[in-house]
Amino acid sequence: MGPARFTNPVTSEAALRQLVGTPSQVVRYKQLSSLDQQCQEFIRLSPFLLMATTNSFGYCDVSPRGDAPGFVQILDEVTLVIPERSGNRRVDTLGNIIQVGSIGMLFLIPGEKEALRVNGRACVIRDKDILARSTVQGQQPLLGIGVEVEEAFIHCTKAIERSRLWEQARWQEMAVSPSVGQMLQKQTCISDITTQKINAYLEEDYKYLY
Repeated sequence: MGPARFTNPVTSEAALRQLVGTPSQVVRYKQLSSLDQQCQEFIRLSPFLLMATTNSFGYCDVSPRGDAPGFVQILDEVTLVIPERSGNRRVDTLGNIIQVGSIGMLFLIPGEKEALRVNGRACVIRDKDILARSTVQGQQPLLGIGVEVEEAFIHCTKAIERSRLWEQARWQEMAVSPSVGQMLQKQTCISDITTQKINAYLEEDYKYLY
């Protein structure tokens, strides 16, 4: 199933394979069922990841997590812990994990062309002894995300190459306009909240990362 406006969808894996072909032997066998030393080192160096989850109705969310390199704890070759820092309190990701538990993560390292994909099962944790290791500026996370790794593999570099993601000279030309405050003011349609108020609130809120 897909959006109704498309008239020529690919509806079977057989048809898909006929169009794109089969992966090479290296691509097929690079998938691991646990984190080897190379994967663990990649995670230790990564300050940022994207986390995909789904709820019981099949709706998906992708949410970022970031902190200093090493913020994701590696308890062993199949267990990770991601601290849940202060945020906007929507808790979409945590709710999805409680409902379904499937998780997919993409770890990035600034300047690195490759990414690391890790998939598995997740739960919301509140183990104080584990979360204490993620204390920053005296603030211990109230919750964390525990992950049991089922798959891990290095992802192809082509998307990062095509996007020229790490070329700093291009960042300014891609700067977002309008501002986040303008976008939220128009999207929420709350008449007594101005763009200036939203921008001021965000600037103040961003001071408290932990």
